[in-house]
Amino acid sequence: MNIGVDAKALGMSHAVTAQSADVNSGYWNPAGLVHLEDNQLALMHSSYFANIANYDYIAYAMPIDHQSAVGVSLIRFAVDDILDTTQLIDDEGHINYDRIRLFSTADYGLTFSYARALPIQGLNYGVNAKVIRRIIGDFANSWGFGLDASIQFESNSWKIGLMARDITTTFNAWQIDEDKFQDIQDAVEGQNQELPETTEITIPKLQFGVSKTFIFHYDYTLETAVDLQFRFEENNDIISSSFVSVNPSFGFEFGYLDMVFLRGGMGNFQQELQIDNSEQLSFQPSLGVGFNYKGIQVDYAFTDIGDQSVALYSNVFSLKMDFSIFRR
Repeated sequence: MNIGVDAKALGMSHAVTAQSADVNSGYWNPAGLVHLEDNQLALMHSSYFANIANYDYIAYAMPIDHQSAVGVSLIRFAVDDILDTTQLIDDEGHINYDRIRLFSTADYGLTFSYARALPIQGLNYGVNAKVIRRIIGDFANSWGFGLDASIQFESNSWKIGLMARDITTTFNAWQIDEDKFQDIQDAVEGQNQELPETTEITIPKLQFGVSKTFIFHYDYTLETAVDLQFRFEENNDIISSSFVSVNPSFGFEFGYLDMVFLRGGMGNFQQELQIDNSEQLSFQPSLGVGFNYKGIQVDYAFTDIGDQSVALYSNVFSLKMDFSIFRR
């Protein structure tokens, strides 16, 4: 749930909390769904680790009236066709490759979003209800639930957004097949002796963003954005303390006729510990392009640039369709 969705947002290094205003707002800031004028559908696919893992996303959102909107999205991150070799050796000590089975490990995130405009001009709020499902073959599975809340404010060409994720702390409760666990409990001496913890928690996080739009000669636009991600833990973010860690991200989008877009950004600033115990600042740059024609938008992001990058994947494609194309 932390990877991000939509090639446009990834091309801007996640700096979209303030200005997100389409079907993908269900992930970035559900308050932005208020800006929908018609139903929208979004799709995205990306691969990790030389296509070993797949990351897929689909979302649908629609306005209820001029003041409110709803949306639903599904994320799946999975590694499929993993070899289960726990039964490779039979009871007589013989290797039997026919006993190998395949299984998948997959994480699912299903999100229901609602947004509404407040009586104050330009101020909107949104909420998410999330259902988390995690499956590791027949070995273990879990269910989890969480809530997000957000606001957006717009005045002239300035936009401000705040996204609070997992505000109640998201809990995942695991169920482990103890019979299958016994198959591996003594496979390696001193390991897997006790059942893992059956409760997993995700602590709250905040993302605050500010953006400003510039218009040149009516045809050209430039949108600039800065986001700050707050995590209430100490880690290797560029700003870190025992109470909170802060990671900034910067992004821009240059548009022509609301049809062709060029994007870029920098984010994920980290203090990396080197082999000589010194620290070196690293960051993740990104680039992207987009094309929008009559309500169909195709976006591409390249998020693995140069030696500074710590990205886990590089090429991301996404598609967004506005249902207004069927009403013209």
